[in-house]
Amino acid sequence: MLGLTNIVSKIRHTVRYKLLVLVLFPILLVMPIALALAIYWGATFSYEQFYIKVNTDLSVSHDVFERIKRDYLNALGKTAESFSFRTELSLGNTTSIRRQIEQLRKQNSFSYIHLIDKNGKLIIGDRSESASLYSRPSSALEAAKKGTPSSGVEIFSASDLHHENLANQVRLPLIDTPRARPTDKVAENRGMMIRALYPVVDADANVLAILDAGVLLNANFTFVDVIRDLVYGPGSLASGSIGTVTVFLEDVRITTNVPIRPGERALGTRVSNEVRTNVLDQGNTWIARAFVVNDWYISSYEPIIDVDGNRVGMLYAGFLEAPYRQSLINALIVLFLLFFALMGLTALVAVKGAKSIFKPLELMSSVVQATREGEEKRIGKIVSKDEIGSLANEFDAMLDLLNDRKLLMQNWANELEEKVEERTSELKQKNKELVNTIQVLRKTRQKLVIAEKLAALGELTAGVAHEINNPTAVMLGNLDVIISEMGSSLEPVQDEIDLVVNQIYRIKDITNNLLQYARPDAYAGYTTEIDVNMLISETIKLVHHLRSDLDYKIELYLESTLMININQQELQQVFVNLISNAIQALPQQNGRISIGTNDFQGKGVKIFIQDNGHGMDENIVSKAFNPFYTTRGQGEGTGLGLSISYGLVRRYGGNIEVTSSLNVGSEFTVTLYCDPVMIEDEEMIQEQLEEIEASAIES
Repeated sequence: MLGLTNIVSKIRHTVRYKLLVLVLFPILLVMPIALALAIYWGATFSYEQFYIKVNTDLSVSHDVFERIKRDYLNALGKTAESFSFRTELSLGNTTSIRRQIEQLRKQNSFSYIHLIDKNGKLIIGDRSESASLYSRPSSALEAAKKGTPSSGVEIFSASDLHHENLANQVRLPLIDTPRARPTDKVAENRGMMIRALYPVVDADANVLAILDAGVLLNANFTFVDVIRDLVYGPGSLASGSIGTVTVFLEDVRITTNVPIRPGERALGTRVSNEVRTNVLDQGNTWIARAFVVNDWYISSYEPIIDVDGNRVGMLYAGFLEAPYRQSLINALIVLFLLFFALMGLTALVAVKGAKSIFKPLELMSSVVQATREGEEKRIGKIVSKDEIGSLANEFDAMLDLLNDRKLLMQNWANELEEKVEERTSELKQKNKELVNTIQVLRKTRQKLVIAEKLAALGELTAGVAHEINNPTAVMLGNLDVIISEMGSSLEPVQDEIDLVVNQIYRIKDITNNLLQYARPDAYAGYTTEIDVNMLISETIKLVHHLRSDLDYKIELYLESTLMININQQELQQVFVNLISNAIQALPQQNGRISIGTNDFQGKGVKIFIQDNGHGMDENIVSKAFNPFYTTRGQGEGTGLGLSISYGLVRRYGGNIEVTSSLNVGSEFTVTLYCDPVMIEDEEMIQEQLEEIEASAIES
């Protein structure tokens, strides 16, 4: 990948390679296309010739097959029409007739031969049931009974072959063959017979008897070898190729000279399903390159039709492809070698011719590079007198002129630089004085704002705490009177009374917290180890009554295990503020608040409070913890809840973060440490007052 990148970079940035690409590209484009076309045309033309030849071979095989059938019929006709046979038949001399029939069978290698009467009854023959009539239907036999001789292919069943004493010669176990159509048969026990029927007639054309003879094709190697020798004679095939002929009973090879291994013929193997579908099922002739048994052959198939017009098998002719394929490959190798030799010669001539062009250009490029690096370099004298040579000479003259102009500009630049440095020094001094002035003004304004806010906030919180503490003290005193007066009668509502007392004390703690917010140096919170999970469960009881008209639920995922060292009342105040805000933000229906806790790096606890409310945009999120900032309507909030919560958490070294999206919801994350580092009160007050100042300025 890196090498290809370097080549592309050179082509883009080097004239030499661009010129070479322009010169060699047509050669590298046209010649491979020509080579590909030659290869394609050669292979296509060669195989077209192969298919034409094998089609011719199949036609010759078909003609030889038909001629053999006619020869068998003619042999029967010579005997049936002979004077001696007719004389002996009229005299009823069965001995002489049997002798002539036996001689006829041996001369023509008939598998069986019978003499039957016109009713199909056996007169002379070797059938196992000599007295029986022919029971299998045959259109050829019916035609012979009417005086018409015929020969053709018929399929004999196992029972028919048994009657002719041929069953033992036929049974053929099937060999599992790739691509063949699936079958449940394990053996083929039928026979394909070339059957010839010739009627013996008297002078009045009456049928006296019928000569019935048949040649069994199953394992009849002489039959296919004779056809092969006629079709694929000496010199008809390339050296090393073999011609083959096969007769199929349906899709099973019953006689063939295709070898399955040296010295053994491929009997019992089956043809592929594709060939069977085209030839047997559809009746087409199939010619193509095919894998036959164990090698590739140029093959042709045609259906074999029986005397009743049914497709009962196939005739195959083909020859081994390997020698032809090797010859084609050898020719292509020679073509490749010629191609590369020619392309190399052409490239050499192109490079030599392009060198006179890119040599001056490379010299100019090297001078440009040296000039860029500050060196003094020139092209020198160029022998070439063409446009590029003239350009190189003019380039040297231009460099000399540029060098003179450069010296002049350098002098001007030196003078200008001195003036710029003088003015810059003056500006730096003025800028430094301005920065000092701004810093003094900023510190003065900050001190004034902090002093004013602190005074106002202290006065406000002190008044609020005083006004709230008075009624809570009255309420607490009256509750003590009620408890003492009612005595044991308060037992049914004792839990509620205790809850009211606890909340009054919590109100007092809240007022103290307000004072702490204004004057933290006067208060110091006490801390204890807190189980955050238990505190959250207790806090939920305090806020469950809020917005009871809403349809919402609170889901708890309390998984933390660590204890937190913090003031319990202050942390509960934080939870109340956050959960109350979440409830206020919920929709009217299907509201959901998720509260969860997790251990944080073994140092503390993270608490998240998530709702599916209306959410906040980025502007509101940035102001969420500002004092007195609220998104509720007038009179519905003070804007101090989140600010106070933030201050409480920060006092113990923790942090509160918020993420929110409009119409999706908000999530507050509180981080607390097991061993908090208390932030100094003055530092916290300074931070809070700075936030108040920033909020006031934004307002």
